[in-house]
Amino acid sequence: MKTKPRIAIILGENTSAGGARYDMSKAYFNAIRRAGGLPFGIPYMEDLVAPVADEFDGFVSVGGRINFPEDWYVDGDCSKFPLSDRLAVDRALMKGFLERDKPVLGICNGMQMLACLHGCRMVSDIRSYRPDILHHDQDDALHPADIAPGTALSRIMGVARFDVNTFHREAVVELSDKVVASAHAPDGVVEAIEVPAYRFAIGLQWHPEAMASTDHPGHRVFEAFVEEAGRNP
Repeated sequence: MKTKPRIAIILGENTSAGGARYDMSKAYFNAIRRAGGLPFGIPYMEDLVAPVADEFDGFVSVGGRINFPEDWYVDGDCSKFPLSDRLAVDRALMKGFLERDKPVLGICNGMQMLACLHGCRMVSDIRSYRPDILHHDQDDALHPADIAPGTALSRIMGVARFDVNTFHREAVVELSDKVVASAHAPDGVVEAIEVPAYRFAIGLQWHPEAMASTDHPGHRVFEAFVEEAGRNP
């Protein structure tokens, strides 16, 4: 019997309460399990990075609000979020999996990290950056996302537009030549990216795991991710 792909998921934390506890939604684990993978939470311990990247089949960098390096932002901007032990481990894990060309899925904070590790830049408050922008940092709100044709995300989704949730204040605003924007909100905000140099490196600004109980096309990303992770030797 073929073993299910083992998926490493960086643990989240409650940075607003001092960062002393791991704290994240169970929905990430449920989504990976529903897609056919075996999810494992990874704590912030740097000596775990190499063995996890060697032994696991795919990596998920989850949402969160942590302090990113200043040079990831446009000139004159910087993170307003707390410092976190997560940054070093999350970044090293993402690099480790990509160096081994193992699948990486970045969600919200994870998408921003995937983008900035490949030369993109972001802003700390998208509405201050452009006042005509939709209010993206709110619960229980949806807006359309338009999928760019010819992208990996387009092939996975099989649709040109669908509604996504929106829980972010920061956003990627400058793309490098290594990164493709594969979805946008109606106001032009980048909602998904991919890095074509790898066989699967996709970032989503929205939270598909939060829609796990509905028949939503965003779930197909988890299915494609786990399927690709299962191809690892």
